[in-house]
Amino acid sequence: RAFDARTGKQLWRFNTIPYPGEFGNETWENGSWEWTGNTGQGTADCHAYQRTHIIRAEGKEELVCSSDSPFHGDPNRNNPEDLLLGSLSSCHMLWFLHFCAKEGVIVLEYSDKAEGKLIQTTRGAGYFTEVSLHPNVIVKNPAMITKAMELHKKAGEFCFIANSMRFPVYFRPSIIAANPQAA
Repeated sequence: RAFDARTGKQLWRFNTIPYPGEFGNETWENGSWEWTGNTGQGTADCHAYQRTHIIRAEGKEELVCSSDSPFHGDPNRNNPEDLLLGSLSSCHMLWFLHFCAKEGVIVLEYSDKAEGKLIQTTRGAGYFTEVSLHPNVIVKNPAMITKAMELHKKAGEFCFIANSMRFPVYFRPSIIAANPQAA
């Protein structure tokens, strides 16, 4: 939200999931999100409700989520921060695999460990300052390693999610060959 410093009047408000009539709402149609944490008292106080919620996309599996455990969430459920890191990692991997397929680099295995640095302000608000992706990749032979490294950089340039962030996303891949003797 933004407020006029002189009058205190609200100038605009941004909803992460847009409400009907707001720009972008059409991408969240048909009950795309639902809070499921009302334990009978609503939000009577900070301990009276659960942070559980469901994210839906038409025709896809539901994601049952919560807030992170320091914010009274369920540690066994995905939270918004997990989903952001997963989105960055997934987007990078998909572009990387696409470019490898086009360039003749045969990827046999791919895994990633995404890490984010968060700052929490004295007001309780927070934000990411950076994210690092650590893809571990196995390619078919050593001759593919250099090209695979180049394609990680290209994937980072094409990832819609990474390009939408206001913090840096670093790519720190490790690439080895399945058959070190192959040329």
